[in-house]
Amino acid sequence: MSSARLKIFWLCLLAFPAIVFAGDFDLPELPEPKNAPAKDTQITPEPAKAFKPIAEPAAKPAPAGDAKDATKDAPKDAPAKNMHKDATKDAPEQSDYDGPVNFAPIEATNVSDAHSAGANLPAGIVAKKIPANLNRPLQVGVFTGMKELLWKSHDATYKFTAEGNKVIASGPGKPQPESKYQINTDGACIALAPSQKELASSCYPGNFTLTAKGGLLTAVNTVDVEEYLRGVVPYEIGKLDSSRFSALESQAIAARTYAYKHFGSRESMGFDVYADTKDQVYKGLASATPLTDSAVKATAGIVMTYNGEFIIAYYHSTCGGMSETLATWGRPDLPYLKSKPDLRPDGTPWCNESSYSKWERNFSEKELPALFKKNGKEANAKVPEFKHVKAIGVKDTLASGRILTLEVTTDKGKFTVAGDKVRWLFKKNGTILPSSFFRVKHHKQEWKIEGKGFGHGVGMCQMGVRARSAAGQDFANILTHYYPGITLERFEK
Repeated sequence: MSSARLKIFWLCLLAFPAIVFAGDFDLPELPEPKNAPAKDTQITPEPAKAFKPIAEPAAKPAPAGDAKDATKDAPKDAPAKNMHKDATKDAPEQSDYDGPVNFAPIEATNVSDAHSAGANLPAGIVAKKIPANLNRPLQVGVFTGMKELLWKSHDATYKFTAEGNKVIASGPGKPQPESKYQINTDGACIALAPSQKELASSCYPGNFTLTAKGGLLTAVNTVDVEEYLRGVVPYEIGKLDSSRFSALESQAIAARTYAYKHFGSRESMGFDVYADTKDQVYKGLASATPLTDSAVKATAGIVMTYNGEFIIAYYHSTCGGMSETLATWGRPDLPYLKSKPDLRPDGTPWCNESSYSKWERNFSEKELPALFKKNGKEANAKVPEFKHVKAIGVKDTLASGRILTLEVTTDKGKFTVAGDKVRWLFKKNGTILPSSFFRVKHHKQEWKIEGKGFGHGVGMCQMGVRARSAAGQDFANILTHYYPGITLERFEK
């Protein structure tokens, strides 16, 4: 992107807001990115000038295959669709992504146990130059499909709306409609949000580009990967305390691996990753703490690889004592994603401090027919027209005990639901079941579901990580448990 096209920038200054806790999230599956040539996305700040849009580049061709991404309306806890490998559609095999080059693999078992906030990295991890195609900022689709966005700059607030493919800005300076606006921090953070309430705690590093399409706004945050992680770690695993510092480190490494795996994966959308559970939860620096920042800094550049490629770093909230393979989405196994016990020496789950270690849901006989008919499509089930549910049984299970096939018998025949999609069959008030790790009981006029875990169960169990960290395990031990056979590598720019 040339300096001529980025002629005018805006200066934003916002004090860091109070910290809010966002809790734990279940991550969806990852798309398989393809090697993409490095893009000139670096932005050099210029002195702040009057409010003015960026001119649209001349004769820029539309990207090929700019098809609608099916993730837009995905449930909060759902694996993303279309470009993702998930349970919703037949997923493609691993792509031709060749992974990082010129990395010297460092076996995780060589990483020192002695690691604390602010400590130097173990000597065994050798820094290598980052590959050229990864040496650029990350493009994060923070706000997509928005009718309105607010930007606070000093004491002024600007409102952005869309008219067709034009961005309409209102506020001091009477800006004119344009196809693209750039908001540059010049070292400060950006306050950008869809509402006044959210604006008060908004603080994003990097810069934003606002575009419009079909009367809706998209705001893409261009941000350094390490700065991006500052806005991911506290939202994904919690802020925690120093006794669980290696949990923060583990999350930082998993999230960094995830981000680099995604580079170039959503080119048709105009960014690399979403800022929600379709990818990783990212809300800027509002919830960053000195300790979460320290975990990002302490693990700077460290990623997980297998046979020279970034791993598919799936993770979830609570495994319930047993992790699962990709079979939950009907996909072939990967050697570093195993179904294995996640138990303490006394036999209890490492994740048992989670409120989702065990859970229960109840449904009346009367409500199930309407729910099943409503949710059938989303659950990939062929639900017949029926009046009564006669039986609900587990036909097949996966290695962990999670459901492979759920069979529902009605007064008009039977239908089945496969794998993780059983969670969507029971969706009620916009909420799916916490996991597919459950059994169904019928008592009087009520169907009772007793389950364990939250999320898909594949890869790293975040609540297990928190407990392992409190027990003194370092990030190497933690990560090699959840991703057996991986290698820890480090590179820097």
